[in-house]
Amino acid sequence: MMAKIVHGNNFKGVVDYILDKDKGVQKIAANGLFMENKDTIAMSFNIQSQMNGKVAKPVGHIALSFSKEDEPRLTNHVMAYIALEYMEKMGLRNTQFFIARHFDKEHPHVHIAFNRIGNDGKTISDKNERLRSTRICRELTLKYGLHMAGGKENVKRNRLKEPDRTKYRLYDILKAEVGRCGNWNMLVANLNRQGVEVRFKHKGHTNEVQGVVFTMNGYHFNGSKVDRRFSYSKIDAALLRNRNEERMNLKPNTYTSDMPNASADTARGELFSGGLGLLNGYGSSYNAADAEANQEMEELLRRKKKRKKGLRL
Repeated sequence: MMAKIVHGNNFKGVVDYILDKDKGVQKIAANGLFMENKDTIAMSFNIQSQMNGKVAKPVGHIALSFSKEDEPRLTNHVMAYIALEYMEKMGLRNTQFFIARHFDKEHPHVHIAFNRIGNDGKTISDKNERLRSTRICRELTLKYGLHMAGGKENVKRNRLKEPDRTKYRLYDILKAEVGRCGNWNMLVANLNRQGVEVRFKHKGHTNEVQGVVFTMNGYHFNGSKVDRRFSYSKIDAALLRNRNEERMNLKPNTYTSDMPNASADTARGELFSGGLGLLNGYGSSYNAADAEANQEMEELLRRKKKRKKGLRL
């Protein structure tokens, strides 16, 4: 969830924009306005704004955007509820407003138009509003379990100019390759195939690597400048995790889920035995170590059974 805040001096302009039929608009909440049509809405705003002529920009306009991953959950009712809570936390209360949903973008979003001149004629403060808004958006995103999208994923790549266009293309490539490579040799080879050169920076005249530089389309980027997760140390740690996960996935499955009744040991033993038994037909997958592990597990189960019998006596 993200918010974009704009102030202006033309209520008719913001009303016309938000209620543009070409955007597939749906009004989902309102208060203190004559909602008959665009003209009556703008008139309502203007009349109240005249209570305080000292404010040059009485028009408040906020666009609240959500991730497209959350669209199935975001009914008009839910979006209105979240938008109203956002307004309350921002101190946008005791004033005229309306909220409308647009359907002209891939992601769900609503527009809030409000009067910065409150019902009592006082000005609604905009002090640190962008900092407060960022914090509140994060709070509501976590509270309602909304998708927490990374900032770079939301950037429109086709609107970028160089060198940012190359930088974001490099970000996409690194995100994909670092997630599936198990060592630097593999990563460098995969990057080279996609037109990315890799150079390591060393500490002084030693062999100790302390940084990495990526070159693409003639532009040079330190890894940490592409994104903090792509510093040399963080990429190295990610590659190590990938190797460990790959080794774990190659091991035979051991079933240890607990059963809620007295047959738990028997069921667990059958699952464990069956899990290894499935590999018996493949000579390379089942070895002496597996057999020994199987015997040890069966022995532990027998001992546990005896202890349980002793307790029942």
